[in-house]
Amino acid sequence: MVARVRVIVVNYNAGADLERCAAALAEQSFADFEAVIADNGSTDGALQALAGLDARFRVLSLATNLGFAAANNRGAAGAETEWLATLNPDAFPEPGWLGALLAATARFPDVTMFGSTQIDDGDPSRLDGSGDAYFAAGFPWRGNHGHAIEDLPADGETFAPCAAAALYRTTEFLAAGGFDERFFCYCEDVDLAFRQRLTGARCIQVRDAVVRHVGSGLTGARSDFTLYHSARNRLWTLFKNVPGALLVPMIPAHLAVTLFISATALRHGGLASIWRGLRDGVTGLGPIWAERRRLQHARAVSWWSIARAFTWSPLRFRRRGHDVRPP
Repeated sequence: MVARVRVIVVNYNAGADLERCAAALAEQSFADFEAVIADNGSTDGALQALAGLDARFRVLSLATNLGFAAANNRGAAGAETEWLATLNPDAFPEPGWLGALLAATARFPDVTMFGSTQIDDGDPSRLDGSGDAYFAAGFPWRGNHGHAIEDLPADGETFAPCAAAALYRTTEFLAAGGFDERFFCYCEDVDLAFRQRLTGARCIQVRDAVVRHVGSGLTGARSDFTLYHSARNRLWTLFKNVPGALLVPMIPAHLAVTLFISATALRHGGLASIWRGLRDGVTGLGPIWAERRRLQHARAVSWWSIARAFTWSPLRFRRRGHDVRPP
């Protein structure tokens, strides 16, 4: 019998985090799932610790590090389940995590994407995120990142789920082509949600679907790798997905915020990585622009509908705040 959910865990040298993640997944109160550990050519031996897990788990060994986006797509290939869940190896689900997400699908039967509450694993009094928001200058962020847990909102609509712990309807995920593999990692979840929003889809953030998340455990929040991919992929997300009526004023706003972030990066030595990401983003715009034409031609909602899903307050963006809208 086909399980109801396939959970995909993309692993790359996650060490002990992977074992902890898999053990927490095995203890879910909602048991009707299958799990695919998509391993990006890890060399740390962590996969050996999974040998004792039950038959719901299987390892998909990839020859090399394909990145988060491509490995998730490989893990989703051939899925017959109704739902796909993505879970980072440094995200440790509470026992009711999957059950809460599936309960939300019954309350919101027309919704195709659901996000989880992410609690900072190092400081459980703080939120790691409550869904992804998108600032109207073309900058996404994890809503309420670093805020007190008391700021956790009730169930409601957010721009995108954070793919560290998210649920997608399988048919829509596959129809959208999954994550854009050119992104490698970072912003691929916002890009996917944006593409689905252009067809009229929505995302609901589920308060009771809780994971403890380390966050940037492998790459580092200010590493050259993170800064490079974030800068490049933010640009691609903007030019690929934003409707024309919004794109023209958003380009100078994006440049202004980028200059501000670049000035801040001078203190941390990350300026070169940001500008390298922007350079490669611009030189790689040809295929992105070609896909933009296809997406905008097929767009099923107004530009105003997309604009309403953005966060427009610079103060809220600066403070990493997040208004989850009533469903």
